[in-house]
Formats: sequence, structure tokens, C-alpha cells
Amino acid sequence: MSLGRRIGMAALVVALAGSLLASAAAVAEPAGRAGTRWGDGGWEKHCGAPDPAAPKRQLRAEWIASVVNIDWPSRPGLPAAEQQAELVRWLDEAVADKLNTVILQVRPTADAFWPSPLEPWSVWLTGSQGTDPGYDPLGFAVAQAHARNLELHAWFNPYRVAMHADPSQLHPDHPARVHPDWIVTYGGRLYYNPGIPEARRFTEDAILDAVRNYDIDGVHFDDYFYPYPVAGQAFDDEAAYQRYGAGQFPVKADWRRHNVDLLISELGSRIAELKPWVKFGISPFAVWRNRATDPAGSDTTAGVQTYDDLAADTRKWVREQWIDYIVPQVYWNIGFAPADYAKLVPWWSDQVSGTDVQLYIGQANYKVGVSTQHPAWLGNPAELSDHLTFNRSHPQVQGDVYFSAKDVRANRLSHMDILIAEHYAHPALVPTMPQRGGQAPRRPVIVDVRPGPDGVQIRWARTDRATASVALYRFDGARWVDRCALADARHLVATGRAAGGVLQSVTDPTAEPGRAYTYVLTALDRLHHESPASIPRWTLPG
Repeated sequence: MSLGRRIGMAALVVALAGSLLASAAAVAEPAGRAGTRWGDGGWEKHCGAPDPAAPKRQLRAEWIASVVNIDWPSRPGLPAAEQQAELVRWLDEAVADKLNTVILQVRPTADAFWPSPLEPWSVWLTGSQGTDPGYDPLGFAVAQAHARNLELHAWFNPYRVAMHADPSQLHPDHPARVHPDWIVTYGGRLYYNPGIPEARRFTEDAILDAVRNYDIDGVHFDDYFYPYPVAGQAFDDEAAYQRYGAGQFPVKADWRRHNVDLLISELGSRIAELKPWVKFGISPFAVWRNRATDPAGSDTTAGVQTYDDLAADTRKWVREQWIDYIVPQVYWNIGFAPADYAKLVPWWSDQVSGTDVQLYIGQANYKVGVSTQHPAWLGNPAELSDHLTFNRSHPQVQGDVYFSAKDVRANRLSHMDILIAEHYAHPALVPTMPQRGGQAPRRPVIVDVRPGPDGVQIRWARTDRATASVALYRFDGARWVDRCALADARHLVATGRAAGGVLQSVTDPTAEPGRAYTYVLTALDRLHHESPASIPRWTLPG
């Protein structure tokens, strides 16, 4: 087709879209409710409460860990094509499991999964730190995730330098060798000293290089800040404390918490300034402080408290709203006396209440069916599914993250089969995050509906450049559709990433041949604000 004909067809489609939009103003509105505002509880006010078993908005994610090759790559030194094939399989499995987000570790030990100008290539890629793997893993991951309409959150470890204690094993140009005064050896590992301002700023700069150069959806930290305590060892930061903190902080522990606070607050501000749509989230150890230590703490008796042991004042980060989401690693079963899931989830729900910080729960797939774990993880294949059922009574919980991908794949005791059957019968949209901006695009136009051997293909016209993805809803028979029918996910059958161009398609793979259906389509921006529905289109029986 000539360029002129392509331009002419595009113009025709846009003109058709405009005409249809102009005639559709009331199609998807409930009768007699013109001018209704649907935010701030509008769904429940006018339509009744959505079905809690079919939430329309829910983060569903898994961690894909690279440190010591936990998940990906499966071992260092694989050829580029094999690494890519492994990652594609992880992403395809995430889609098959009805997930909508992956959290990929891209800076595990102060080395990079992208061509960073500040740090060497990661040792976990090739087995030799600084060796080019032959492709750009982060760039490949972002493209492949987005092609499957998955959000990709890049996971960075801020201060861990090496899983060993020998600086000579680092690449000769590694910043830790250039600045040996930044390093503390502790517990058989190397760490940057969080109390040295230059080390903190460098860490932020290394992370922001990935934010600046890649279309990631989020920046993610796990639970490692100051290292977990090792019996009989002291983290040797006395010289830095005397130089940078003693004059202001008589208690070293307060200075350490201040150092981590600076990292979180500064990085959050710098991400927002650079790319306001990129989210910043943290997944800490789930116990801030035990109630016996602090009346504001949780009803737990955990052996680790992040405030005291890791210098991580996670509760403060939520209250100050320095982060966009928090994923406490509630890695215990319901009824576990020292740290009961059923007590920690309500505690965290209370912490996020009244803030813009979203709460997701970190789930311990790695414990299911493992003989060394608490008997609850062996005797109850539905333990994790029971967690999600419990979460329904706490609306502050907006999703879950599973550790880790290999344990989701292993599916011991069929625990993921059970969870998916009981909670993920329908797709879910990623929750919106108003503080990150964005707005709903204009509604799309369904051009035609074509049944085929692989389901029903819906061709649609993109009417707004802000459209990043679409959501497809299906109803039995031929009918009109009002907005109340879209209040939950009972009719949501597929989502798809928008590509370039005007004419695009999305497929309903679960349609039954010969059935009559009604379809509507909505458009979403990259932060998942949803447009009004398109004009319905029908398939005919037979």
C-alpha cells in the first residue's frame, strides 16, 4: 500500500472514530444519570458494591531474582539467546498465571543488567563481572514485558556490593575498588557504607541512570538496607559516624536511620522530578517494631525489627509518603504466634490509611511444601489462597507479590493452581496511582468483531495517543452495556498493549464458537486510568 493510501485510510478511521464518539455520549451511562461523577465511591453509590471475588483493580506480581541466579538467568554464562529465551518463558508464565506485573532484579550487587556508565556488567549474567553479555538485558526485558501488557518494575539493591568479602574479586574499575573507603566488610559480604554521603549519592545516580534511559514502570527496593545482624560482629562505621553524624546524632542508631531516610526521600524526589509517572516502592521485612518495644508496633514477637536492626523506619516512609507503595514481606502463616499473618496485615492496613501509599502483601511461595518450614506450609495447600481471602476484609490491601518466580513455577502442593482458581478467575487492571499523574484517554472505537479458530478478534481504532493499553469486556447475548456492568472484573476477559498506528487488535481467547456475545472496549493510559467504554459490538450466533 502506498504512503498516500495509508495516510488516507488512517484519516478515514479517525473520522469514523470521531463520528461514532459524537453519537455515543450516553451509550455507556446508566439511564437517567447524566452528569454522574464516578470517582470517590461512585460505583458503589450508583451500582452497588462490586463483587469482592472479582476485583477490577489488583496488583498481581512476582519477583524475578537474579542474585546468585535464584530465578534468572538460571546460571551465569549462558549465551544471550538462552538468557532471552529463559526470560520470555518467565514472562509468558506470568501472563498464564493472570499476573499483571513483574519485579525484575537488575542491580543485585552494585553491578548492572544494562550498559551502565557507572557500574560494571553484573557477574550474575556472564560469571565475570564487567563482561558484556552480548545484548541489553534490561532493554530486552522492558520490551518483552510491555509486549505482554505487564508492568516491569526494576529492582535495585542499594548498598550490597558483593556476596563475598574480597574486594580483589571485583572488577578493577568497580567503584568499590576506586573508593575503598566507601566499603564495609560484614558477615562475609561487602557493603557500601550508608553513612558516607558520596556513596549514597552515587547509589542514587546509578539507579537513576536506568530510570532515565529505560521505560520502566517502577523502581523497587527489597528489605536490605543496613545488613541483617550477625551474631558477634559489628558493622564498622564508627569513623563515618564521627565524621558525619556524631555532632548531630548522639545515638548512632538515630544517625543510621537518618542515612536511610535520606536515601529514600532523596531518591523518591529525584525519580518524580525525572519521570513523574515512574512508581517507587519498597518491600521490607514485615515487622517495623514489636508492640513490646513500641506501643505503636505490631502485636508480634519477631526476632528482627526493621527500625532497630536494619535502620529502616518503614512506618515513617509511609507516613511521610516518600514512597508510592509498600510490600511488607508477611512471610508467615495465619496463626503463627511470633508473627501472625492475620495480625500483621491489619497493622499495615492501619499504617497506609489516610495516605497515598498503596499496600501490597509479599507472599512466601518459597515456603509452601518445604519440609523445613512450619507445618502449616505442609498441611494446607491453600495457605496462600487463604491469605488472599483474608485480605478481602482489608480493602487497603490492593494486591500481592510472590517470592519468587521459581517457586510460583514449582507450584508445590498445587498451591498456585488453587490460588488462581479461587482468586484469579478474571484478569485485573493495575491500580491507579493518582499522585503519579495521568488521566483517562478518550474512548476507543471497535471497528469490527471477527470470530476465528483462536477466539474472537476485536479490531479497534486508537483515538488518543495517551492510550497505552486496552481492556476488553464480554457479555452473553446482544445487549446494551451501562457503566455499572464494568464495576468489577466479572466481564473482563482480556487486556492488551497498544502498539503504534491507528488500527489494532485484541483477542478474546475464551470465547466459545457459535455463541452470541456483546463486546465493549476501554482505553487506559500508562498509569491505568480507564476511559468510558466504546460503543458495543456484537457477534451473532451460529
